[in-house]
Amino acid sequence: MSSQTLLTPTVITKESLVMLENNLVAAGKVNRQFENQFVKIGSSLTIRKPNRFKVSSGPALQIQDISEPSTSITISNQKHVDFQFTSQDLTLTIEEFSERYLKPAMAELANQIDYDVLTNFQSVSNLVGTPGTVPNSFASLASVGQRMDEGGVPQDGRVLILNPAAYWSMANALSTLYVRSVSEPALKGFLANIANFEIFMDQNVQSQTVGAYSGTPLVNGAGQTGSSLVTNGWGNSIAALLNVGDVFTVAGVFAVNPKNRQSTGQLQNFVVTATASSDGSGNSTIGIYPAITTSGAYQTVSGSPANSAAITVKGSASTSYAQNIGFTRDCFGLVTVPLELPQGVDFAARETYKNISLRIIRAYDVTNDVFPCRIDVLYGTSTFYPELGVRLTN
Repeated sequence: MSSQTLLTPTVITKESLVMLENNLVAAGKVNRQFENQFVKIGSSLTIRKPNRFKVSSGPALQIQDISEPSTSITISNQKHVDFQFTSQDLTLTIEEFSERYLKPAMAELANQIDYDVLTNFQSVSNLVGTPGTVPNSFASLASVGQRMDEGGVPQDGRVLILNPAAYWSMANALSTLYVRSVSEPALKGFLANIANFEIFMDQNVQSQTVGAYSGTPLVNGAGQTGSSLVTNGWGNSIAALLNVGDVFTVAGVFAVNPKNRQSTGQLQNFVVTATASSDGSGNSTIGIYPAITTSGAYQTVSGSPANSAAITVKGSASTSYAQNIGFTRDCFGLVTVPLELPQGVDFAARETYKNISLRIIRAYDVTNDVFPCRIDVLYGTSTFYPELGVRLTN
């Protein structure tokens, strides 16, 4: 009696899903709770962000207006791996089929999802570390944790994802510590939970190429608020003096704790939200996050920038720096949704494993006696709460 495992559509698809999940790093650590919503409401989902209020003093009623903040995520990424096999291949066992077809295909899909999730780093304004210097001490981890604490980020579920250079540099640095729970894992080539972070290495950590800025940039006009900043003093006729994802600070403009609205003592980091260009005379209006808000429940800064306040860009012009990232789950979101199963093919199947929906379709080419296959994932990823993340540059 043969004990061979037949390659039914469902068996193949379930095997694929297990491999996909095992290859996820960043994508496995982000918010996934909204996936079931897309069956009912379509390709875009609006997500409520927490409301904030201020405490009032005295017996008089002081009504606060409510303006619920929100963000959204759109399902727009359909990625797939396509291949074919012969009718003879169908006699292979599931283990052999996995090694020859499914494992490399799923590794590529997982890598793509992971890469797309980490692309969201450009929405995060908080940045620590020294551009051009690989993190090499416990102080590097502490700087991420400190910035999170100053911003009121929850202590639970903190994750730190490092590129290989930063990861192995940190392992080398921590191996000399006398704390056995820290040094022993580092000597074995991995990092344990340190500084309240679950630490991972991910080759998909990306780099930020700073814009080709020049000049001595200054704030142009006192008392500015909102999500753009009018500036001058840049080099003339530069088409992309700042790129999306570049970070800068403004002299005298400090970040505040989101709960007590007191200055953290750290200059507020602003991230560029749209490519900024000079008008030919060194003037530029820059889209920024967070918005400059000087009062109220959603206050972000200690005060508006002064006229001619100096602007300092993090990093040298036209230079790339790796953007390691620390975050908690709700900083980023990932949603995968079920794709429809077509009719008129040799077979089609769809399975869900740990909230990852994957579809496999097989047709038959009678001319060449081969079975073309495709494995698809449909997903969207977005930044939900940028304030819950901190970049560690190197």
